[in-house]
Amino acid sequence: MNAEILAVVEFWEKEKGIPKDVLLGAIQESLMQAAKKAVGPARELRVSIDGRSGDIKAWAKLVGAEKVLSKHDQMTVFDARRAGHAEAKVGDEIEVEVTPAGFGRIAAQFAKQAMMAQLRRAEKAMVYDEFKDRVGELVAGTVRRFERSDVVLDLGKFEAILPNRERVPTEEYQVGERIRCFVKAVEQTPRGPEIILSRADPNFVIKLFKVEVSEIGDGTIEIKGIAREPGFRTKLAVFSRDPKVDPVGACVGLRGQRVKHIVRELNNEKVDIIPWSPDIRKYVEHALAPAKLKTFEVDEARKRVLVHTSPDQLSLAIGKRGQNARLTSRLTGWSIDIEAEASVLPGFDQKVADAVRDFASVPGITEEQARILVTTGFHSLEAVVQQIGIEDLQGLEGIGQDAESILEAIRGEIARRSAGGEGPGAH
Repeated sequence: MNAEILAVVEFWEKEKGIPKDVLLGAIQESLMQAAKKAVGPARELRVSIDGRSGDIKAWAKLVGAEKVLSKHDQMTVFDARRAGHAEAKVGDEIEVEVTPAGFGRIAAQFAKQAMMAQLRRAEKAMVYDEFKDRVGELVAGTVRRFERSDVVLDLGKFEAILPNRERVPTEEYQVGERIRCFVKAVEQTPRGPEIILSRADPNFVIKLFKVEVSEIGDGTIEIKGIAREPGFRTKLAVFSRDPKVDPVGACVGLRGQRVKHIVRELNNEKVDIIPWSPDIRKYVEHALAPAKLKTFEVDEARKRVLVHTSPDQLSLAIGKRGQNARLTSRLTGWSIDIEAEASVLPGFDQKVADAVRDFASVPGITEEQARILVTTGFHSLEAVVQQIGIEDLQGLEGIGQDAESILEAIRGEIARRSAGGEGPGAH
């Protein structure tokens, strides 16, 4: 059993990186309970483990006496000298071995579970010490198992949790699959410190761009804003401190290679890279591209922008299920409302008004008579000549005896316009 303990110690030291002396110290603590049961209430009892052989021994500090009144606290000077303490005298503290027969086997069996618990606590303490300063970094791990909908990843020496809330809804993971994640937090829980990972956090995308785009890493290009719906779409606003560097082009890379690597890591999530602008109108215009916008109404006090676009561009500007407008609002920090401009095509009333005006422009036709002709159903001069006879025209109330002169006036106007090359409605 001692060999087994040493094997466990060596395994944990190599695989988990916990120092051997820390492990042996944890085991000694767990063995103390076994020693107290096996030896009894000995004075200042302690347990030692030989780091090479694995031998377990129990020691107690007894006080030298002429006559033993309490065997747990005292030993005779004669026995002390016989045990190798030649100069022992009454009142001296003498450390002697009190290991009972078979103690190594008994202690190892008793301490096995307690030892593993101590080792787990030691490992968790190392987790916190190592990862407390690594929040915000990218790590790669292997999917080890699932705990409900949470994913447990093996990072080598430690395990980490990818909670369901930090997973991308469109992604499925398989045991043994290797994935990259963002270290979001190291939390102290009742079970000890836990490394919390994320693939859904917008900072995961920012970190990928910092790794892939050297200009972001060296500060030439600054990420001014990000809005993300994990698994579907991300909008990233970038700004260049160097006027010679195109921020969007640098992020996209030659033939799109840089952004392709990031999109591949995000399992084909769409990424829109837009130039940041201090002018909210330009900023919103870039964010809503490729939709073509008409006008803007900006309310600085309430941080609201009303955008007008043509009817055929409205759905493109809003996006599927409102995604484009929603992400633009998050990206800019402004409330974005998008409306289609009112149609400028003439309606029925406008057509009637235009026809009345055209009839009234003919010499000899009053505006009232023009209105009667239009409301009867004639919207052009040609329609009167072609569709109605003189008798029917005389039967119209308000026209009557003027029917013949009106008909002649209309014929004359049509001839004049034809001769002059003018279209209907020309004066």
